[in-house]
Amino acid sequence: MRPFEGKSPMKANLVVLLACVMVPALALAQEGQAPGNLNTITGVIVTGGRVEIVGSKKPNFTTFTMTDPPRLVIDISEAVFSGVKEEIAVGNGTITGIRTASYGSDESSIARVLIGYEREVETDIQASGNTLVVTTAGSGGTAVAERPGAAQGTAPAGTAPATTPGTTAEKAAVAAQTDRQQQEKAAAQSTAAAQDRQQQEKAVAQATAAAQADRQQQEKAAAQAAAAAQAEADAQRQAQARAEADRKAQEEAAKGAAQQAQQAEQRRLQEERAAKEAAAVAEKKRQQDEARATAEAKKQLASEEKARRESEAQAAAAEKKRQQDEARASAEEKKRLAAEEREAKLEEARAAAEDRRREQAEARQARVAQAERPRQAPAQGDSADVSSRSKVMTLVGFRPAPSGSRVFVRTNEPVSYNVTQGNKEVVLELENTRISESNNTRSLNTSFFDTAVVSVDADPGPSRTVRVAIKLKEQVQFETRQNGNEVSIEFQSPSRR
Repeated sequence: MRPFEGKSPMKANLVVLLACVMVPALALAQEGQAPGNLNTITGVIVTGGRVEIVGSKKPNFTTFTMTDPPRLVIDISEAVFSGVKEEIAVGNGTITGIRTASYGSDESSIARVLIGYEREVETDIQASGNTLVVTTAGSGGTAVAERPGAAQGTAPAGTAPATTPGTTAEKAAVAAQTDRQQQEKAAAQSTAAAQDRQQQEKAVAQATAAAQADRQQQEKAAAQAAAAAQAEADAQRQAQARAEADRKAQEEAAKGAAQQAQQAEQRRLQEERAAKEAAAVAEKKRQQDEARATAEAKKQLASEEKARRESEAQAAAAEKKRQQDEARASAEEKKRLAAEEREAKLEEARAAAEDRRREQAEARQARVAQAERPRQAPAQGDSADVSSRSKVMTLVGFRPAPSGSRVFVRTNEPVSYNVTQGNKEVVLELENTRISESNNTRSLNTSFFDTAVVSVDADPGPSRTVRVAIKLKEQVQFETRQNGNEVSIEFQSPSRR
């Protein structure tokens, strides 16, 4: 029975040793003792509006701000505090105070520094070697330094980022999204810390169960030893005493571990409650941002509607002015035409008076008047008696025909005329003639007809004549004749190639 007696104390000693190693290890992890590869924060120094965070390595950090009251939160990853108080009172007119807290364990450790301000300020954050420097623009005050030697602690961390009032709806939505992301990050960190504590509690529970099983085996071995040999009663009693001592030690260790687990559970519940409160605040902030964005959108729509109405009113006013201008221009055109008509009537009256004087002169000189005959162009046509009165051209026109085309000019009575031919041009000149209406001076474009004529233009010529210029596509044969009050020129069709 000696070999069995040797196994029980050895197992008991191993359980006690495991408990002695696990409990300090759990305490070490919870107290945030830094392994060699973590950044150890040893000091937080305040000088006016300037805060220096001194560590053992170059800091790797993220920041966000909170309002009501104004705060700046700095999370330094893979870092723990050593000898830094969890609360540092400042009150220098710019900074109200500083709080510190640690989250996670080992490589996931996060050291948080929360700086409270008297008012909204602009900050500049720069890393200088192993020191993180936070500078406040236009600040002043006294210096406060926190050096190693003070106890550490935890502080609740806010998670609501600041938004700038008066931004557009899009910026408000972006700020709300950033707020939710930071809330989710803080909640994830809290969850990771809780999971780490749960793993530690599980290890303690496993150690306690192993100790309990070992204690039961020791009691069974003691009973078997007592029944097997009375001679070994003293040794068995000693073994039982040792086993009882081990059991008590294990129970004490288990009790301590249970207390630690209960404390960890309380902290987890507090963190969950804080996370829910932070989520509620974030949701309220999101709803406010959405309401503000909706109001901004409605305001924008109202502004656009107003601008549209003003634009329509301006367009209507412009259209009305255009119509008024057109009416005014039409009235002026009518006035001008009426003036031209009056001028034409006056001219006709003057011409009639001159004709009467000429008729009287012709009566006195009948023989001279009898000798005067109208001249004809060198072309075929009927002759007509032409008086010495002033003539009026009333119409110029063009008419296509199967065998060619015809240009004709009408006057108020037979007229003397001349026809000359140039390079792809024929000119009909009416003597002692004027144009009654300005519309008859407009160019006739006949180029789209399958004829030799391109255009016909009638304009006042020199010495009270009318000059009718006929442009041709090519030189063709033509014939001129006068029939009553109409002078016409017949053109042959152009050659087919």
